[in-house]
Amino acid sequence: MKIAFVGGGNMAAALIGGLAQAGGGHDIEVLEIDAGRAGDLQARFGVQAHGVAGAWLGSAEIVVLAVKPQQMRAAVDAIRPHLARPLVLSIAAGVRASTLARWLGSDVVVRTMPNTPALIGAGITGAAALPGVSAGQRAAAELILRAVGEVVWFDDESMLDPVTAVSGSGPAYVFFFIEAMQQAAREMGLTEAQSRSLSVQTFLGAARLAAASDEPAAVLRERVTSKGGTTAAALQCFEADRVKAAIVRALHAANARARELGDELDR
Repeated sequence: MKIAFVGGGNMAAALIGGLAQAGGGHDIEVLEIDAGRAGDLQARFGVQAHGVAGAWLGSAEIVVLAVKPQQMRAAVDAIRPHLARPLVLSIAAGVRASTLARWLGSDVVVRTMPNTPALIGAGITGAAALPGVSAGQRAAAELILRAVGEVVWFDDESMLDPVTAVSGSGPAYVFFFIEAMQQAAREMGLTEAQSRSLSVQTFLGAARLAAASDEPAAVLRERVTSKGGTTAAALQCFEADRVKAAIVRALHAANARARELGDELDR
């Protein structure tokens, strides 16, 4: 495939690196105005980088929009005259596929919401395709996205707002909890290194256990919780402070903000 990336930031680099590692001989070019970043991409992955949009975009079968949401309209305006109706794959948060279709004058658009574990090939991406996307183009989009992790497709694009709240923003919630665990560990006398190792590995192991099990998280939690034991004491504190309710409320706030961003960018 001939793939053009518009923007060469961390997520674009992760996708390019994932595709390179997977093989397949894809022809990749990048539009990146930062000369230092463009040079780094060329050196790391052997891609061709350009500082400005041009006729080179016309042969792209897939265009990956990897710029910040606030820069998206300007980026689309710059590339639109040079495109020959490729599949457009957006990895920008908040910008609706319908908005992109209007700006591009084409409904061959897949909107996605990846998350930062994609940087190490352990991400998960929510995706939704507009009606103009063929089965073959959808398969090509999935091939690109699977280079950095799992993919979940949605028929209703509006579901990408909850996806943003759950998995797009989700790594920050995990890091927040790890911070709290490390702080408590240090307060109880553990060293910084010990606190980090115990907290991070606990999350890694618990997540792997949950992924390997068909049982609900509630059942897995109950199995760790002995009546009158240490885990029960901690969970009683969580319940008293309504931690679960606060987490649920926080995700609803993130979902609402995702909808607001879509409205703000739909201009």
